[in-house]
Amino acid sequence: MLGLLDTGLLWGNLGVSLLVIVAGTYLVPALSLPDAFLAILLGGLIGNTMLALAGMIGADARVPAMVLLRAPLGRRGSYLPTVLNVAQCVGWAVFELLIIATAAAALCDELFGFSVQWLWTIAFGGVALALALLGPIGFVRRFVRKLAVWAVPVALAYLTWWALDGSHFRGLWSQAGEGGLSVWQGADLVVAITVSWIPLAADYTRFSRGRRAGFWGTGLGYLIPTLWLFSLGAVLFFSRDLTDAAALPAAVVAGGVMAALALFALMVTETDEAFANVYSTAVSLQNLFPRVPQKLLIGLVTATATAGALAIDMASYETFLVLLGSFFVPLFAVLLADWLLAGRSYGEDDIFAAPMLRPGLIAAWVAGFALYQWLHPSGPSWWLDVVERLDPPSWEIGATVPSFLASFALAGVVSAAARRG
Repeated sequence: MLGLLDTGLLWGNLGVSLLVIVAGTYLVPALSLPDAFLAILLGGLIGNTMLALAGMIGADARVPAMVLLRAPLGRRGSYLPTVLNVAQCVGWAVFELLIIATAAAALCDELFGFSVQWLWTIAFGGVALALALLGPIGFVRRFVRKLAVWAVPVALAYLTWWALDGSHFRGLWSQAGEGGLSVWQGADLVVAITVSWIPLAADYTRFSRGRRAGFWGTGLGYLIPTLWLFSLGAVLFFSRDLTDAAALPAAVVAGGVMAALALFALMVTETDEAFANVYSTAVSLQNLFPRVPQKLLIGLVTATATAGALAIDMASYETFLVLLGSFFVPLFAVLLADWLLAGRSYGEDDIFAAPMLRPGLIAAWVAGFALYQWLHPSGPSWWLDVVERLDPPSWEIGATVPSFLASFALAGVVSAAARRG
C-alpha cells in the first residue's frame, strides 16, 4: 500500500512534465506575466482541489476509476466515459512520447550532429511499457524512490535558474499582455491539464492506505509541480524569446551543457507520464473487456501510442487540452454530487449492483459539457461552426466553474430524488 508520502511522491512525479512547461508558454504573450501567474494560481487551486477529492473517493472505494463511475452513471452508462478516457489517455501518451523524443533528438543533434527522433520515440515507448508492467506500487518503489525523487528537483532548480539568468525579470514583469485571453480563460487551460488526471486518479489511489493519503497526497503532490512548471514555461517564453512552444526542447539544449543535462534528467523521468497513461488505458479497457489480460492490453496500448507519436505533431495541442476539460470537469461534478448523497462513501452494491443506466445523471453530465462548450467553444472547425450558431456570450469568463456548478446542482437534484424514491 502507498502511504501519504508515497502517494505524494507518485503524484508529484506525475506532475513534472516537459509537456506542462510547454503548456505554460500558451498563456503568454496573450497575458502579461503577472496575469499569467494569477491564472496559474487560480487554475492550480481549482483543478487540484478536484483532483484531490477524486483521489480521496478512489482511496475509499478501492476500485479502478472507470469501474467507480458505474455508481453515478450505471454499469453500461460508465462505458461512455471509459471510451473517452481511453481516447484521452492514448492521446496523452502520444503527446508525452512526442515531447520526450523531440527533446532527446534535440539533445542528440546538439552533441553528436544527428537526431534520429523516430528511434528515440521507439526507445522511450519501450521504457513506458516496462514501467507500466511494474504497476503503481512497483513504479513508486523502483523508479520514483530510487531515481526521480533525486533527479527531478535538481534538474528543475537548474532550469529555473537558467530561465531567470540575465532575463531582466523586472522588465518582463512590467510588460503588458497582447490580449486575446482572459485570466479565467488562462486558468481553464491550467485546470484542463489537471482534471485530465481525474478519470485516472482512482487507478492509483486505490492503493493508498486511506482517505487522508488519497486526498493530501494527490492534491499537494500534483499542485506543487503544477505551479512551478506552468510558471517556468511562461518565463521561458519571454526570457528565451520562444515564439513556438514546440521549440522549447531545442532552446533548452542550446543553453549549454548544464541546461542540456538538466533537460536529459527531466526527459528520463518524463516516461512516468507515458507509463501512467498506458497503464490507465489498459485498466480502463478492462471495464469494457474484463477477460482480456492486463499485460496484453498494456502491450497493445503502448504500440498504438508509439505509432501515434511517430505520425503526428503538436499543432492542435491547446484545443485538445480545453476539449478534454469540457468533458471531465462536469463528469467529476456528477461523481462528487452522487458520492456525497450516498453518504460520502460507495459500498460494493453501489458499484457492482448499480442499474444498467442512470439517465438523469448522464443528462447532468451532458448539460455541463454543453455549458462549458457554449462559454468556451473548442474543437474542430465544424464543431465551432455549430456552437457559433447558438450565439455564445462575448464576455471573457472561464467555463470551468460554471459548468462544474451546473452539473453538480443538476446531479444533486437527480440523485436525491432517485434515493428518496
